[in-house]
Amino acid sequence: MKLVDAFDRPIKAASLKEGESYLFHYPYVSTPCFLLNLGKPTAQETLLQTKDGASYIWPGGVGPQRSIVAFSAICAHKMTHPARSVSFINYRPKRVSFLDAQKNVVERDHVIYCCSEKSVYDPTRGAQVLGGPAPQPLATILLEYNEGDGSLEAIGTDGGDMFEKFLTTFDFRLKLEYQTENIRKQVAGMSTVTTVAEYCRTQVMC
Repeated sequence: MKLVDAFDRPIKAASLKEGESYLFHYPYVSTPCFLLNLGKPTAQETLLQTKDGASYIWPGGVGPQRSIVAFSAICAHKMTHPARSVSFINYRPKRVSFLDAQKNVVERDHVIYCCSEKSVYDPTRGAQVLGGPAPQPLATILLEYNEGDGSLEAIGTDGGDMFEKFLTTFDFRLKLEYQTENIRKQVAGMSTVTTVAEYCRTQVMC
């Protein structure tokens, strides 16, 4: 599935600004995903585990610097997610403070921070959990980088996805927000990329 702009032109890896938060929908028309250019190479072949104990390998970033990553924007704790009105889960490229698993105060940049319950994820290592109550990493959106034209495609998911639980829990509100009865319709062909700032009226930062 090609990632495109508002005019259906392919998104190029080189056009993604470092530190900017981008959003697209995949694999369903109502399941939001983060697209990020971390500005530096990520870890490669990172071993991760779902809350059910299933292991999987996160392949790492793609693009010329292997710095471009994508994850489900549905928090693994209580499914906080970006909506048109507000987003409590956001990418934080600058240094923030939070409590790690041992309840120590740490500071990190380049994290995904959910302000609802203080879950923090590391997008440089497959969105593994750095702190808070989240029981598993954010689901991975697998990307493919086309060296010929620099475009990007979403080619699958990995890890502990929460899509069905999300669609069931928020069924009525999602139908209203996306103006469709078929919130389980799979995205086909292309998905439009926008900035989170353009998509959400308010971003709550903690």
